[in-house]
Amino acid sequence: MSAPVSLAVLVLAAGKGTRMKSESPKVLMPLLEEPLLSYPLRTLCGLGMDQVGVVVGHGGEQVVTYLNRSWPSARTIWQEEQKGTGHAVSVCRDWWRFFDHLLVLPGDVPLLSAQALVSLAEVHLNQSAEATFLSIELDDPSGYGRVIRRGDSVRIVEHKDATDKERSVREVNSGVYLFRTEWLAEALDALSCDNVQGEYYLPDVLPLLAGKGRVVSSLWARAEDLSGANDPIQLAELGRVLRDRLLAAWMAAGVKCIDPSSVWIGPRVALAPDIYLEPHVQLWGATEVGEGSRVGSFSVLRDARVGRFVDLVGHVRIEDSTLRDGVKAGPFTYIRGDAELREEAFAGRFVEIKKSTIGPKAKVPHLSYIGDATVGEGTNIGAGTITCNYDGKDKHATSIGRECFIGSDTMLVAPLTVGDRAMTGAGSVITHDVPEGALAVARAKQRVIEGWWERKKDRKD
Repeated sequence: MSAPVSLAVLVLAAGKGTRMKSESPKVLMPLLEEPLLSYPLRTLCGLGMDQVGVVVGHGGEQVVTYLNRSWPSARTIWQEEQKGTGHAVSVCRDWWRFFDHLLVLPGDVPLLSAQALVSLAEVHLNQSAEATFLSIELDDPSGYGRVIRRGDSVRIVEHKDATDKERSVREVNSGVYLFRTEWLAEALDALSCDNVQGEYYLPDVLPLLAGKGRVVSSLWARAEDLSGANDPIQLAELGRVLRDRLLAAWMAAGVKCIDPSSVWIGPRVALAPDIYLEPHVQLWGATEVGEGSRVGSFSVLRDARVGRFVDLVGHVRIEDSTLRDGVKAGPFTYIRGDAELREEAFAGRFVEIKKSTIGPKAKVPHLSYIGDATVGEGTNIGAGTITCNYDGKDKHATSIGRECFIGSDTMLVAPLTVGDRAMTGAGSVITHDVPEGALAVARAKQRVIEGWWERKKDRKD
């Protein structure tokens, strides 16, 4: 029985991405609200490839911060000077030299499929190759390295170094390689930077290996799978392609969506089969939507947890919050800051709920702000109610009990507790705790001045 082979993966993420015209590193450019770099890392994770190194350079501190937060198992390796892809792989040799094979790929190929990598590995191992790379064919290959074949030999010529004849070739290098590490270090040491950009090109390793009689193989891949983003226009195009792929997969699983071209869903979103998405819906981050729920038009959910049979009427914005089964919200409702609406609660028109818990079957129907509060089961919050939670320095909590009735235009000045089945009169400013079952009224006494209109009229005359 042959010994198992060991494989490391090196993701190249040191480039500046000049054409993006941004101070942020190219690999952190957002695509469906996720960094470009997250996509190949997620694909590798899905394949069980956990020995992953990431080469960082331009804006490296930002990339390292992101990796430490989201991909802590990835090893970061610095390329202090950006001298090309060959140099990037070379500076990592103290890490990858302990593995049998090294997979190298760019950090900006968000559409790269797991199947393409599996096929690459199969060809590489079956042919006992020293190097195997993915190539694609493009109608417009401008800017890409051309794959030049002559008999059994193969070499890759960068666009800037290619002749007119070589530039007419439409087969291009994808930037995805699988090397046997045994001879890779020697080939890297033989690289030259005698080219237009004065850099050490990783593709130049291929003819060096072939010249020593080593097997160099290639595998065709779908051009769409290897699409990169070099400028904001290409980034937007990739976003549309990825959006269409994600939506098609969810709709095949049973999600109902009558206008997919207007709906945007991020790659970490999880949807139950039988839900309905109206036009112009956006779902981002780690949002989850449960069975039988409906998301109305112009709603934006980010890291939201939505239960079963929830009805979001429309124009609802939810951030980092949870809606339990049977909740109804909207239109024009803003729920944020780790808020929770429990079973069959209701938040209506022009309501904002922040860092608060709304109990089962409780209602906040319209024109209210509930912040840093708990609202008990079955309580009804009247229109225009505000929990005054901020004193200019600190936030304070409000606790409203079960089956309470808070009159319209009530100001609840925190810290404050309203007991179960208590009530407040409309227009009250409540500054002291309200006992269970009590009625609290705190407003100025009404004064009626008879004949006011006539006296005002006489003064004008």
